[in-house]
Amino acid sequence: MKPLKFQVALLMGLLVLITCAGASLLIGARSVPFADAINALLSGHRDTVNQIVVHERVPRMVFGILAGMSLGVSGAIMQAITRNPIADPSILGVNTGASLSVVIGIAFFSIGSAETYILFAIFGAAVTSVIVYGISSIGSGGITPIKLALAGAATSAMLSSLVSALLLPRTEVMNQFRFWQVGSISGATWEGILALLPFLSLGLLASFVLAPALDILSLGDELATGLGLKTQWIRLIGAFSGVLLCGATTALSGPIGFVGLMVPHIVRLTVGSSLKRVLPISALAGAILLLAADILGRVIGSPGELEVGIVTAFIGAPILILIARKAKVASL
Repeated sequence: MKPLKFQVALLMGLLVLITCAGASLLIGARSVPFADAINALLSGHRDTVNQIVVHERVPRMVFGILAGMSLGVSGAIMQAITRNPIADPSILGVNTGASLSVVIGIAFFSIGSAETYILFAIFGAAVTSVIVYGISSIGSGGITPIKLALAGAATSAMLSSLVSALLLPRTEVMNQFRFWQVGSISGATWEGILALLPFLSLGLLASFVLAPALDILSLGDELATGLGLKTQWIRLIGAFSGVLLCGATTALSGPIGFVGLMVPHIVRLTVGSSLKRVLPISALAGAILLLAADILGRVIGSPGELEVGIVTAFIGAPILILIARKAKVASL
């Protein structure tokens, strides 16, 4: 397949994203006519049921866009710095680390605000990343994509056991946690979005600034060092930006899997492998995928809804199998 021109892919992505954003406001347990939605947005009134529904869906739509962007970009960054085509926050155990940290915060520190959720989740994600990186460096051969994936799976299993151990004797914590762990954007609020913005802005900025250096790093550490790049610092800052993006998002949405895995693969097939093109298109594609999964969950689960984390798992699991069967680990 011949890659599309970057400008064409960007324009197409923006158009699809706008369409999905509009559909997110119109489709749900109660469908809203297009004219009523426009009227509600322009007038700002909350006098009718349709107007109230539209205004309640706006923060959900905005959060879906931000969460999808951050997960798509963090997946691309993690795959780039690890040279692992199946790297993403869920595969490497980062989501589970964030989950454990949030459980500890709920159980022992009674956290409740968006800011504390975010801080605890980022801390847990960062510690887990260090643990996985340390485990994969043990033994001969150094860090390899396969060792990273195995270390992530083992660490995730261990942390999941700790989450269960903390939850079982604490019914009140389990009730608070069980809705969060499914992965959803339905509880989005403007307060949470405002708390999230500084972390996402910093993570996205660091990712885009690092893109040219990561492109050079993909050619090999020796060449990158010869060109004057400090490879360890690049990987460290890249890992920090990826953890910041997925940790902050996971704090408010819960662990949403497979977005960071699927999106970069699809984008590389579309626009090529250069991160200068992959990152902005991954941001758009991640937002599109998350909004589309959310809309699909509303349609399938009507008159209720199916949480977005469940929908992405159903879509992502077969894709993971295909990638594992066909991808060449050293191809990134």
